[in-house]
Amino acid sequence: MTYRSGFIAIVGPPNVGKSTLLNSILGKKVAIVTAKPQTTRNRITGIYTAKDYQMVFMDTPGIHKTYTSLHKSMVESAKAALREVDIVLVMTEASENAWTETLPVINALRKVSKPAVLAINKIDKIKKHVLLPAIDRARKEYDFEAVVPISALKGTNLPDLMEELRRLLQPGPQLFPEDTETAQSEEFLVSEVIREKIYLFTRKELPYSCAVTVDFITEDPDKNLMSIAARIHVETESQKGIVIGKKGAMIKKIGVAAREEIEARFGVRVFLDLRVRVEKNWSKDPRSLRRLGY
Repeated sequence: MTYRSGFIAIVGPPNVGKSTLLNSILGKKVAIVTAKPQTTRNRITGIYTAKDYQMVFMDTPGIHKTYTSLHKSMVESAKAALREVDIVLVMTEASENAWTETLPVINALRKVSKPAVLAINKIDKIKKHVLLPAIDRARKEYDFEAVVPISALKGTNLPDLMEELRRLLQPGPQLFPEDTETAQSEEFLVSEVIREKIYLFTRKELPYSCAVTVDFITEDPDKNLMSIAARIHVETESQKGIVIGKKGAMIKKIGVAAREEIEARFGVRVFLDLRVRVEKNWSKDPRSLRRLGY
């Protein structure tokens, strides 16, 4: 039996369920998920290993119109993934609005010569008479290897999707050890958990003005303890006040939720020290973006 492997980019407009799909495929949370669009800012790597094949998925930021240097960095990261992978998995929904937002993704796909599969997500929320025309329209728009309607949240048709992707894999070596589920560093995973809690607990535009960096992580095996120092970067003093909250209530809420998830993920007790720093207009400054990991 020939072993097969390959890199697969998950691309699409914002908020169509790319991160939810990756987590569902792996059966484990490796990418943060919120109801707010543009939650994913970096490419997240998730690794699925079976007996005779390995798929290395790249969950990418949503491709959308850009207004700031941060948004441009996100979209360029997603478009670069199209050039670097072996297979492209395009995600969309059956709604007219989602399909309109997917067309720029397909235009970007036309510029690379890669086999592509289309997953139409959230079919649990639509009726069949809406889905069938969407499938027909997709097939006329682009020569996809397959079009698979799915529900990433409920797992509907995920085996069918995985089989279509497996069929496109080429013979190749196992790229990562079989027990590896992500190639992201501990620091990155921790920063993403903290950022997710900011998205969940704060309102409106504040999450988009926040970035998280980890100063250090130290581990004490004898005490089964992981100590983490992290910084939340915001753009204004008023945003700093919101993140901290009245008498520190908000940052305590963010910290407690993040600590509990990090403890569950790594199986150790966690001491988490969170600080908030004002860094004016970091999302518009290319130098700040590079320093903050974008």
